[in-house]
Amino acid sequence: MFRLGLFQMGLGMLSLLTLGVLNQVMISELKIAGTIAAATLAMYQFVAPARIWFGQMSDAKPIGGYHRTGYIWMGMALQIICLSLAVKVMWQLGASVAEGWTGSSYAWAGLLGLMFALYGLCISASSTPFAALLVDVSDEDDRSKLVGIVWSMLMVGIVIGAVTGEKLLKGLTPETLQGAIDRLCLVVPIAVFVLCLLATFGVEKKYSRFADRTQSVRDDQITLRSALQILTASRQTGLFFTFLLVMTISLFMQQPVLEPYGREVFGMTLGESTGLNKFWGYGTLIGLGFTGFMLVPRLGKQRVAMLGCFISSGCFILIILSGFTKNQALLELSVLLYGFGSGVLTNGAVSLMLDLTAAETAGTFIGAWGLAQAIAQATATVTGGALLDVGRRLFQAKTLQFGLVFACEAVGMIVAVWLLSRVDVQEFRQRAKGAIVSVLENELN
Repeated sequence: MFRLGLFQMGLGMLSLLTLGVLNQVMISELKIAGTIAAATLAMYQFVAPARIWFGQMSDAKPIGGYHRTGYIWMGMALQIICLSLAVKVMWQLGASVAEGWTGSSYAWAGLLGLMFALYGLCISASSTPFAALLVDVSDEDDRSKLVGIVWSMLMVGIVIGAVTGEKLLKGLTPETLQGAIDRLCLVVPIAVFVLCLLATFGVEKKYSRFADRTQSVRDDQITLRSALQILTASRQTGLFFTFLLVMTISLFMQQPVLEPYGREVFGMTLGESTGLNKFWGYGTLIGLGFTGFMLVPRLGKQRVAMLGCFISSGCFILIILSGFTKNQALLELSVLLYGFGSGVLTNGAVSLMLDLTAAETAGTFIGAWGLAQAIAQATATVTGGALLDVGRRLFQAKTLQFGLVFACEAVGMIVAVWLLSRVDVQEFRQRAKGAIVSVLENELN
């Protein structure tokens, strides 16, 4: 479990690099409009439909005799290459915007969006088979512990990235900024690839139960069409898909605005605002571990996810209140508590997600859930940036400008609770099992 968590730790470091550092460099340093900056970054999520295809491919077409490992390694290597190219394009866009928006500026913005779209395809190729591998190596009873450990490592990665970023970006001037960012974007991706290899080498061969669970199914029977038939057999799939959309949008609209909020409302430096992520990471780390080993065994996955929604909603209100007081310590406490609520919610929702997965088409189901989360994160990133722009036009006070984003997140969490209350795991399993039997009978016919 710990080794598998190293992969998530690497993803946490990369996510902070893109949404934490590059985002605020574009908005606060290069003076690129929040909507455009958020839209280019969000392109890596808008290619998320490819997750279903990559998931189905890993179910049906093993690489070197393994269903997951080859896809994970290939996707991670290409992901690092695309990210390094995207950073180079970002500097060209910034130089162009400094002289005023021209046709060349929009062309650079379009190219940056394309680079992040390719980056997103690489993420889909690696992270979807990885999540399917988690299903392959676990049972329902131990999944909350697996999620607690693996996703805790994701938070460890974010904390490491935040601390590293804070130190490397401390005391920078406009003249030294580009060199420091370039170094950060070279060192972190190389370290992440090494972690990927350490995390997955030999794991599938020794621990995967995919072959045992699919003995009655040949690889050539798991076509994309048949996998989609199984995926859509139960209305619970649609309900849970919608819950993931609303919950993830509400959870992550703050991503493009939290660091700028710290800088513009509280007067933080670039390093200090990047360091906010470590408080969120600490809280999430505690929430994930506590939930996996203590809350889920007592309350159940569904109730725990609802509890996480309520905690997160309250924390968004607290973040707004901290802005009126200009109290940096209160903001850091609010972000810490928000992280705890995120950890509770993530463990409950991800554990439930892995349960709502048919073993015979695990990759396809994980691709669908990943699609919901990716679409939601992309929408959240763009919506967060757009709402900030709306807030700037509606309000003079910066706290209200940013507060509009946090208030919308608080309301969205309550809607997510209502959706989750309608999900029925037992109904899903019955429908999925019937669909698998039906698909196999059709193939025999």
